[in-house]
Amino acid sequence: MRTVGVEEELLVVDPSGTPVPLGPEALEVAARRGEGETPEQHERAGDGGGESPGHLVPELKREQVELGSGVCTDLAEVTGELRYWRGRADAAARAVGARVAALATSPVGVQPQTTPGERYEEMTETFGLIARDQLTCGCHVHVSVADDEEGVAVLDRIRVWLPVLTALTANSPFWLGADSGYASFRSQAWNRWPSSGATEPFGDAATYHRVVADLVATGTIVDAGMVYFDARLSQTWPTVEVRTADVALRVEDAVTHAGLVRGLVETAARAWRDGVPAPRVRSEVLRVAAWRAGRSGTTGDLVHPRTGRPAPAADVVAALLEHVGPALDVTGDRQRVADGVAAVLARGTGADLQRRVHRETGDLTAVVRAAVRLTTED
Repeated sequence: MRTVGVEEELLVVDPSGTPVPLGPEALEVAARRGEGETPEQHERAGDGGGESPGHLVPELKREQVELGSGVCTDLAEVTGELRYWRGRADAAARAVGARVAALATSPVGVQPQTTPGERYEEMTETFGLIARDQLTCGCHVHVSVADDEEGVAVLDRIRVWLPVLTALTANSPFWLGADSGYASFRSQAWNRWPSSGATEPFGDAATYHRVVADLVATGTIVDAGMVYFDARLSQTWPTVEVRTADVALRVEDAVTHAGLVRGLVETAARAWRDGVPAPRVRSEVLRVAAWRAGRSGTTGDLVHPRTGRPAPAADVVAALLEHVGPALDVTGDRQRVADGVAAVLARGTGADLQRRVHRETGDLTAVVRAAVRLTTED
């Protein structure tokens, strides 16, 4: 049974629904409770791209906190971990007069502030407006692999399916006070980083590590933690980390996403062991597929991973479920994941809910307040 862990980035907001720079203060509370790390402790421990042993840790902006689940073997454990740590993050925020909201971008206009620390300050100095504006919240799923060779084989075989995950998790239609026209504008804003996005197949672990070393050697990115591939090998744990999802409003949607990612990893590893070659799809095509997924979420056509042609989102999602079905049978997750996907398709993504609240209220702060309720109460 492959283990799975989830990292979620959350917005810190005041009771009115406006993001506030109280993340470090909330983490001071969490640190005193033995539940997290202050920015200073996190930097001393070494960021490593968000893979600290602390359960509640800082992120690039003061208007954020990040949670990390424990290592889980089944989706029921993932559910319990996310509910618990979302609750603890909210409790820490409440202690300083704020709340947390699982929103991938801020619906309300805000000028985000950089979290104190040498690394974050260097990123802001180096990347200018990209870093200054980067108030986005994603969901990263780690799935265990035997070693780097298996991990790279997995990366090469899951890459064509990652845009489908972006569509299913879309939860960022608004960008700093306006409707972006996208279901996941986080995915668009994120891909401004020069080291982000789809990659070509690596073939083996030596090539993967050489590419990472070459990127760092350019002197452009601050460190290897800034290798923001759509999926990468963890620097710290024996895992593949998939990074394409918006943070989910509902815990259950995050759990569904984790189940799909684990299914993709197991399916890819089996294919590699059976000698099935990785799909030869160019990264240029994958970037276009990712753009379409971010643009329309599950409400329009997606690029089908098997044909490279547009197809209704429901058909592409069905193909994903068929692809990972045997792996989900092994873990006993097929029905739960299928039900979770069906729920998203029936009621809409987080982006659909945000727009619905805005249509009904005309108030972007009401969107945030609704998200606060769903973040911890589901």
